[in-house]
Amino acid sequence: MTVAAVILAATEESALADADGQPRVRRLVDAAWSGGAVPVIVVAPDTAGAVATALAGSPATLAEPAPKTGGPVGQIARGIDVAHSQVNETDAALVWPVRLCWVDPETVTSLIEAHGVRTGVLRPAYEGKPGWPIVLPFSALEAFRHLRADRGPDELVEDLLGGRVSAHVLELGDPGVTHDGSVSRSELPAYLGPPEPAGGHVHEWGAAAADRPDEGPLEGPSLAPYGQADPDRPG
Repeated sequence: MTVAAVILAATEESALADADGQPRVRRLVDAAWSGGAVPVIVVAPDTAGAVATALAGSPATLAEPAPKTGGPVGQIARGIDVAHSQVNETDAALVWPVRLCWVDPETVTSLIEAHGVRTGVLRPAYEGKPGWPIVLPFSALEAFRHLRADRGPDELVEDLLGGRVSAHVLELGDPGVTHDGSVSRSELPAYLGPPEPAGGHVHEWGAAAADRPDEGPLEGPSLAPYGQADPDRPG
């Protein structure tokens, strides 16, 4: 089981906006990778190369956006297609708007673990309010592709679930899933943590990361132009 992260930025400005001293897009890539998402795909325009610069040295692949006529659903599908071209075993994706820049890596880990034991769409919540990123299983991808191009991300989730795709809302106690970059990190409500293991077993947070050698990723970001997979990537 492999769960990708598809990080979505409609503009270069939103991708590069400050998040506690980092570009938002870089902060999200680091959170996704630390939480166990593989591969990590960023779908964002990058006319001047500034987004690629922000991702330099990271494990992310920067993908050229799909045509704007496809709307948000087209951009999400574009990121998922790139993820699947890189890792064939990918069977779900964390769909992650770049404005949700405060999500904790432990939330990513909890969502991935929950995907291993639950079917359908998974959505994190904070104090009862659903947020992002969602886990979109590939079993629901075909239904997702047929949603309307003029619908925003939240509306797409409502439409998908209205089409009888099963869903689970998980209370994970992370304010970052509902509070976006318009709220400074210092002003976030308290992190409560999940009331119980999302995957049904006790997880020692950070144990796996502690066993790994302390070294950075070897290269990044790779580039995936629209309509072209990276031939050097295994898949």
